[in-house]
Amino acid sequence: MTPADLVLTRMGVRFMGRRFPCTIGRGGLTTCKHEGDGATPFGVHWIVGMYYRPDRMPRPAPWAQPTGLRDLWSDDSAQPDYNLLVQKPYSHSHEVMRRADPLYDLVLVTDWNWPKVIPNRGSCIFIHQWRRPGFPTAGCIAFRRDHLRAIASTIVPGTRVIVRV
Repeated sequence: MTPADLVLTRMGVRFMGRRFPCTIGRGGLTTCKHEGDGATPFGVHWIVGMYYRPDRMPRPAPWAQPTGLRDLWSDDSAQPDYNLLVQKPYSHSHEVMRRADPLYDLVLVTDWNWPKVIPNRGSCIFIHQWRRPGFPTAGCIAFRRDHLRAIASTIVPGTRVIVRV
């Protein structure tokens, strides 16, 4: 491990000599992730993308991509575009990337079950803004807004997320 790794501990995430409080999935941590379990998977995950709402914040990093009005994330494991960014109209199960609330104003995308997707192994584990301290996610890792922005401004594609509490 290096200081540039995001390391999940019982006390939050260690990153660059700091500890950031975070929340994880309502299903806790798991070694056997599957779609809909609400759990955060153990392992070493890599940051492979970053999306942000350009109408709500400036670009957090040079490599960040803006989310568009039609952007969705497929979480329908029966579809060939499962665990990928898709566009409206899309009649299958999905996450809206431009939500009314601020949770996905800034999203770091990990390589969980990507790029070689295994059906029902669980769609992407995002790193995003939390609703409030202690409120669990659907399996993602979530931070306070200012902490998420600080992390996003420092990381690069390929930054490791280590979940091994």
